[in-house]
Amino acid sequence: MSTTSDTLIAFEKMKAPQRIQWLQQEYGKRLVLSTSFGLQAAVMLDLVSKHAPEIPIIWIDTGYLFPETYLYVEELKNRLNLNLKEYHPLISPARQEAIHGKLWEQGEKGNTKYGLINKVEPMNRALTELKADVWISGLRRSQSSTRLKRPFLEQQKKTLKVYPILDWTQPQVQQYFRDNNLPKHPLEAKGYQTMGDWHSTTPVADGESPEHSRHGGSKYECGLHLDSDAQDFQI
Repeated sequence: MSTTSDTLIAFEKMKAPQRIQWLQQEYGKRLVLSTSFGLQAAVMLDLVSKHAPEIPIIWIDTGYLFPETYLYVEELKNRLNLNLKEYHPLISPARQEAIHGKLWEQGEKGNTKYGLINKVEPMNRALTELKADVWISGLRRSQSSTRLKRPFLEQQKKTLKVYPILDWTQPQVQQYFRDNNLPKHPLEAKGYQTMGDWHSTTPVADGESPEHSRHGGSKYECGLHLDSDAQDFQI
């Protein structure tokens, strides 16, 4: 699958609801959305639930999420009537730690292995089982320096990744929460500005960049959203 410059230009000119509707019309059952149920995940979940509710929503439960995140999942599931497809690593957290130790404490090599076991493999499995090769994500350029140059559509090996709210600013996101009366993640009020697994995410101190709240500032991306030439999503 490839994307033409004309397609990209037309997509950029659309509003987010139009982008989602266009994707559904263009790709149908080949299309999925992924969600982490993070701090701003409710925006994409609400947009899809209103404009293309048939799209399957993949949630990778690593087993290492905050208790508050699990409660937030239940709240949004009930509120938005999501077409949610839950996936888990093939090996439980307890077994992982017994065999490998705490991978997140083992430097870059350990973190890479952790991401492959807990995020990349389950996502590959989800794409395969759902027969999807077009993947919607709620990434935004304003979230981090690693996302500033993301295009709206990018080919990542066999999978086309699409970002319908890539150009949204933080004020736009907050306005959408207010306009649609969406609940906030419980940990936002406690100083968290990003959200991931409990062992790799910390609150943000005054004057600190949100990027430093993940993995002790050593990296921001979890493994699912690396540059398109650095990750292989098979189907």
